[in-house]
Amino acid sequence: MRLANRSLGAIIMGRVVFFAVLAMLLQLLVVFSDYYWNDGELSRLFVEQETERLADGVSGTAPNLAFTLPESLAARYRSADSGYVARLRTDDGRILFTSCNDDCERHFLPLDVRPPNFWLRTIRPGKPLSLVGGRAFAAGNKTILVEVATTGDPQDVLSDVLWNEVLDHMIVPMSILLVLVMGGTLLSVRKALRPVQAAALAADAIDPFDPRSHLPTVGMPLEIAHLAEAVNRAFGRVGDLMKSQKVLTSGIAHEVRTPLAAMKLELSRIDHPRARKAEDDLDELVRFVGQLTALARLDSFDRSLFRDIDLTEIASEVVESLAPWVYEHQHSLALEASKHRVVPAVDGLLKDAIRNLIENAVRHTPPGTAIVVRTIGTGIEVEDSRTKGGHGQHADCQVSERSGGMGIGLKIVQQIAVLHGAVFTHAQTGYGRIAQFRFQENPAPGPTPAQPQ
Repeated sequence: MRLANRSLGAIIMGRVVFFAVLAMLLQLLVVFSDYYWNDGELSRLFVEQETERLADGVSGTAPNLAFTLPESLAARYRSADSGYVARLRTDDGRILFTSCNDDCERHFLPLDVRPPNFWLRTIRPGKPLSLVGGRAFAAGNKTILVEVATTGDPQDVLSDVLWNEVLDHMIVPMSILLVLVMGGTLLSVRKALRPVQAAALAADAIDPFDPRSHLPTVGMPLEIAHLAEAVNRAFGRVGDLMKSQKVLTSGIAHEVRTPLAAMKLELSRIDHPRARKAEDDLDELVRFVGQLTALARLDSFDRSLFRDIDLTEIASEVVESLAPWVYEHQHSLALEASKHRVVPAVDGLLKDAIRNLIENAVRHTPPGTAIVVRTIGTGIEVEDSRTKGGHGQHADCQVSERSGGMGIGLKIVQQIAVLHGAVFTHAQTGYGRIAQFRFQENPAPGPTPAQPQ
């Protein structure tokens, strides 16, 4: 099941973006308060931006300098009554452009004055802005003085001035910085989380049946290494608990086996049908105790026991050893080997699995059932097929009812399948039941254990 949790990288990136936007908003307030309430600074920005826009209309070289009013400024400087006036002249007093009448010429510097690099004068203090100023630009071997004046700022150029300042000196550099910080953060987080991802993969591969299986701590950041060590300690405690449970189960089974054997010996001396019935029940109890012991034994075993095994040979040995017992219970047993398949497995465990499947088929079916063990391309299957007709089906229902199902044998087979990285399934067919023990295409014995520390 896929987790709905956000990744750590997404969480950090979200926080970086949040605080970056917050910083931009705070800086915007600082810039606004710093410029809006400072008329002198606003006036300077107005003159700088307006003169630069007008200077873009100068073309040619001396003595053939020409000026074309930019379309974006036409509404402001084509007439003298717009509230804005401008004049462009050379350093020797030649006028390239003027939107000012004789009355406003008094605001600008005299034509015979050599133009300074920058000048500014307030016509009327306060807002809206009323000012006059100029700025010198180089054009070839000539100096061009661009002069502007406004009375009342009727087109609210102040807003454009503030926005351009915010865009040029805050939004653009902050955006570049944000991209760099986000990229650096993402790379750093991914690099820092690589050991965590490796630990997660190792945790998935931990084998609860292998005491050497632990999370690696080499190369991990200190905090993650502490977490891995804590998980390893917890896993060690779980392993100790499993060992204690195994010892307890084995001890109980061992202690019970002796009195059961004594009881069976005493019953064998009694010549009575009820004694024979008690012996059968006692045999079932002994078998159940043996299965409990086998199940407890599966909780821990040596992984070095895995070796390449031919499934056909294993199935043949089990069928040969169980055939007399199966015939004694009035069933038939056959082996159908389709092809040889070699898999890494534990010889004894695989034999136990096949033996349990055959025993279940015998104990939970009526007499006359045909039991077939097959070796197929993907593994082994055991099928029991009852005789067609009402009698066979009725007997099957009685046997299943009396036995209470397939019993603990299938639990053992399922556990053996897990240890071998195989898949165990069982299902009803038309006149019986089929159980399959299927290995993977590239079989691996259970979960791959992590490297021991």
